[in-house]
Amino acid sequence: MMIKKNPFLICEISANHCGSILLAKKLIKCAKKYGADAVKIQTFTADTMTINSNKKYFKINNGLWKGFNLWDLYNKGKTPLTWHKELFQYAKKIGITIFSTPFDETAVTFLQKLNCPIYKIASFEMTDHLLIKKIALTNKPIIISTGMASLKEIEQSVKVAKKFGAKNITLLYCVSNYPSKISDFNLNNIKIMKKKFNCKIGLSDHSKDDRVAMMAVALGAEVIEKHIALDKQTKGLDIDFSLKGKEIERFRESINLANQLRGKDYFFRNKSENKSKNYRRSIFVIKNIKKGEKFSNENVRRIRPGHGISPVYFNKILGKTSPFNLRKETPLEHKILKALNIKVI
Repeated sequence: MMIKKNPFLICEISANHCGSILLAKKLIKCAKKYGADAVKIQTFTADTMTINSNKKYFKINNGLWKGFNLWDLYNKGKTPLTWHKELFQYAKKIGITIFSTPFDETAVTFLQKLNCPIYKIASFEMTDHLLIKKIALTNKPIIISTGMASLKEIEQSVKVAKKFGAKNITLLYCVSNYPSKISDFNLNNIKIMKKKFNCKIGLSDHSKDDRVAMMAVALGAEVIEKHIALDKQTKGLDIDFSLKGKEIERFRESINLANQLRGKDYFFRNKSENKSKNYRRSIFVIKNIKKGEKFSNENVRRIRPGHGISPVYFNKILGKTSPFNLRKETPLEHKILKALNIKVI
């Protein structure tokens, strides 16, 4: 019997390294220690994300990063390119998969030199078909976050990825609010996307509630992405929606449990329930019955426990002649059905 694999857990470091490669390594080690399957970084520079302008278009006016101008935010949050090789080597050394989100084509070229095994496309870039094309041409697995996107936009992006050679595509349902509230989610999108695109579906989770991911797994999510920080870490651009240290282990256990509860894709009863069948109702003899005497409501009843034949046969035996002498307070056995030529169902 095939057992479903536990969800693939990706721990996102993002900007929570706070500009320290030592902290970045500690986060990678933390992800490994507490049960993640992979750790992810982001590959960009401020110049590849935007331009250095103070015009109103580039100002963040609300939300978690209110007050930042885009260039300053990305410059503060970047994982320096000079760190990448060392971080990839460190992850390999401790035995955890590391990959990245490239935000433009130059980042893909850079990551190819590091033999990046998987590529992630961020929700805000998922309509950038030139970027998708560049990644698809690598023939590496591709994960696409779909925050803000309509089904039509997702369909277009998937079509581009497939056109240029992507064979292994995973779509992540995502709510692009930071942090996301319970009311922001429509987790049925997971089932809808699974049916429409017939590929692996997961969740990029920016909420602060484990139940979101648990429910997502119950609905079929096979990949979960979550931002992380260290135990007691208080600083970091993404700290408000990040799992901290041991919380990763608890989260891992929660999504594994949800997967276990989801179970199999066919109707299934565990054998452990069989013992309880003894407490179902069954047909018992309540008065002594002589051979040749008819079964009636006066001498047989449907009662607990379940040691006799099922109540489904009750009307079939009423009025029939007993082929045996039967003692009261004993269950009717299956040999009665054979003797009366009643078909077993």
